[in-house]
Amino acid sequence: MILLQLYYEFFKTGLFSIGGGLATLPFLQDMAVRTGWFTQAELTDMVAVSEATPGPLGVNMATYVGYTTAGLPGAVLATLGLITPAIIIILLIASFLRNYRHNKYVEAVFYGLRPASVALIAVSGFSVAVMTLLNVDSFAASLSLLDLFKWPAVILAVVLLILTRWLKPTKKLHPIVFILASAVVGIVFNFAGV
Repeated sequence: MILLQLYYEFFKTGLFSIGGGLATLPFLQDMAVRTGWFTQAELTDMVAVSEATPGPLGVNMATYVGYTTAGLPGAVLATLGLITPAIIIILLIASFLRNYRHNKYVEAVFYGLRPASVALIAVSGFSVAVMTLLNVDSFAASLSLLDLFKWPAVILAVVLLILTRWLKPTKKLHPIVFILASAVVGIVFNFAGV
């Protein structure tokens, strides 16, 4: 039953997350609350690992959730659930567009999908920033501004901003260098208990 539920949940996510991997985040946050398969902290870790590994973000996260929930069959079914709507929609659109690509209504629909996609990605980016940089639970408990921020993450974000935007020697480095350096710093922070 859990395998069918994994497929169904990720099918819904794949059906409505127009705009790529980051657009799946609001759906995954909702899924975490409803199913209990993973926590918000694990979701943040999934995003970090999925960004650092090859492959599409949404597929990597679906595979991870499926594997941690139901092993290898869960990983396969969650991944298939996420990609099935895209395959069906692309096949339908390809056959439809062959006949109607230059129709003004079809062009208007595609034009209208752009803001929805941008909005989903913006909300996802904001959600990732909040999960990564803020500690809302600690702040709610203490009402101290010092407890609001996850200081190691804030410091790392500021250092990365300085390295990627304002220091000439590091400004032109490939983004993978910063991703790998951030992963190393995160691992060191984790082992140090920071």
